[in-house]
Amino acid sequence: MATTATQPRTLGTGRRSRIHWIGIIHKIFVYVLLVSISLFFFFPLLWMMTTAIKPTSQMFQIPPIWIPKPPQWDVFHTTWNRTNFNVYLGNTLLITILSMIGRVGSCALVGFSFARLRWPGKNVLFLITLSTMMLPFQVLMIPQFLIFKEIGWINTHYPLWVPAFGGAAFYIFLMRQYFMTMPRELDDAAKIDGCGWLGIFWRILLPLSHPALATIAIFTFMSQWNSFLEPLIFLSSSKKYTLALGLAMFRDQFDVDWNAIMAMSFLMVLPCLTIFFLAQKYFIQGISTTGLKG
Repeated sequence: MATTATQPRTLGTGRRSRIHWIGIIHKIFVYVLLVSISLFFFFPLLWMMTTAIKPTSQMFQIPPIWIPKPPQWDVFHTTWNRTNFNVYLGNTLLITILSMIGRVGSCALVGFSFARLRWPGKNVLFLITLSTMMLPFQVLMIPQFLIFKEIGWINTHYPLWVPAFGGAAFYIFLMRQYFMTMPRELDDAAKIDGCGWLGIFWRILLPLSHPALATIAIFTFMSQWNSFLEPLIFLSSSKKYTLALGLAMFRDQFDVDWNAIMAMSFLMVLPCLTIFFLAQKYFIQGISTTGLKG
């Protein structure tokens, strides 16, 4: 009787042990797969870093040399100092920060209007707003150039950050969907306390929208930090260039300074990576929770 009573327990323990080891093997497989994929995407950054510090004689050898001998670490300092990259960095930071402020504020306000207020023609105007996403910048750049030329904004930074205060269709849609996930009871409770619509927006809903706001801020930073076509069209003075235009100056008709290009490209990528990893939690929350309620 004792043997038959303990036999099911032994079988149950062995099954749980097998399930436990299967779970461990599955986790190891998933981690190895994710690390392999991460290394694949990390490869361009590694190639950029090693190419920046390689001597010219080792740059195009096959098979490639991953560890330069000797590494030229001074390429970052010399490349930065021989050009106006301090000026380019200041211009880029100014344009990027102003664009982030304008786009986050305007898109949040318009998205709040579409999500919480009732006014005639709201749905029609929302569809028109979404339809502007089908127009690429290449279609709009000539009319924009003519408009900015008429008001005297060519060769200034205004065309690069002022349009951000007019919002963007995708980010307006993002904020609208995020606001619609919030319960209407928050509005009713605030109205009972004597709060108006602007107060509801500023004091109640906006503090709860950090993930969506962080998502817009990250996307805006990435696009403005790496923007090349718009500064190329609207700027003509080298003192007003951004980092992307300054980076293009290392390439001329007959020669390319690969060490300088790779070194400055690596320095340009670092702020993007840093901001993304610091705000990764809010970014994932903003993407995952948007659109749960239509």
